[in-house]
Amino acid sequence: MKDKNKNLYYLHEISDYKVADSYPDVRDWEVIDADNRTIGKVDGLLVSKEADRVVYLDVEVDTSLIETGHETYAAPAKKGVHEFLNEEGENHLIIPIGMVTLDEENNKVHSKQIDYSTFAKTKRFKNGVDLERSYELTILTHYSPYNNFDEESDSENEFYNRKEYKPLT
Repeated sequence: MKDKNKNLYYLHEISDYKVADSYPDVRDWEVIDADNRTIGKVDGLLVSKEADRVVYLDVEVDTSLIETGHETYAAPAKKGVHEFLNEEGENHLIIPIGMVTLDEENNKVHSKQIDYSTFAKTKRFKNGVDLERSYELTILTHYSPYNNFDEESDSENEFYNRKEYKPLT
């Protein structure tokens, strides 16, 4: 993906961005799902420059999650969305910042809205690849199947004004 079309940036890629003083830096924190199972650890923070804030946690998933979901296909959420199979080396996924709460005392991130099975069936990616909007929409549709997400209807800033991107802490 060319930089001019790039939508998301890792916090470490942007020299003039840092974690706000009022928020903890959750990188390396353990991620726990709705079933109180470990999903993995936060590897990075993804920023939308247009929205001017962190919008996703990049999670390096635990090997047990990969083993659980290695042969799982996601059902198409709508016409035009195809099934997929995670490939070897795809061990990262993203979670919208508004779908987690922080346990600062124990340095843990909780996603009480998403269970282990959903994470296991989620399309993952290889560390370091640029993420496209189509991947974001796939993830949103997978995590919130009853919402209607449309790439065409929102400007960049409006896209990240959804409840899924509003920090809960």
